[in-house]
Amino acid sequence: MRDMRCGGAQYGWDMHFTRPRELVVAGLIGLVAVYLLFEFAYGQLPSLPTLAGATLLVLAGIETVLAFVVRGRIREGRVITGLGIARAVALAKASSLLGALMLGAWLAGVAFLAPQAGDITAAADDLPAAIVGAACAAVLIGAALWLEYCCRAPDTGDRNE
Repeated sequence: MRDMRCGGAQYGWDMHFTRPRELVVAGLIGLVAVYLLFEFAYGQLPSLPTLAGATLLVLAGIETVLAFVVRGRIREGRVITGLGIARAVALAKASSLLGALMLGAWLAGVAFLAPQAGDITAAADDLPAAIVGAACAAVLIGAALWLEYCCRAPDTGDRNE
């Protein structure tokens, strides 16, 4: 993918499309941090609401709608300010990193709770929340990456078609 040059280039930093390694690192940070939290403090934590991760799904829905709007405007050649696109890209990058961090966190919950669900009632009660949260985080990552993709400038060959 092409780098996106913005005003930060003069300061030695460039905005670029989200790289898989950035998402992997964020996911691993979430996984390790939450697994350690569960390992040392699960007995003191309150129970997990089943729909705790659903807020990520709401954000994913908003970003999906925004992606289709941006994509349609770019394809139709309607003028969109560069600042608006930059804001959408910044939202997409932040959301994909949040989604990766939360996916790691919820997967840590699944990894910790699944083996104990047969023996501990609280673990069995919390396991569905971890599964729902992981699924919603994965959907957020997909929606954010789709929004980021839709913000790309079309190639000059695309304009002639």
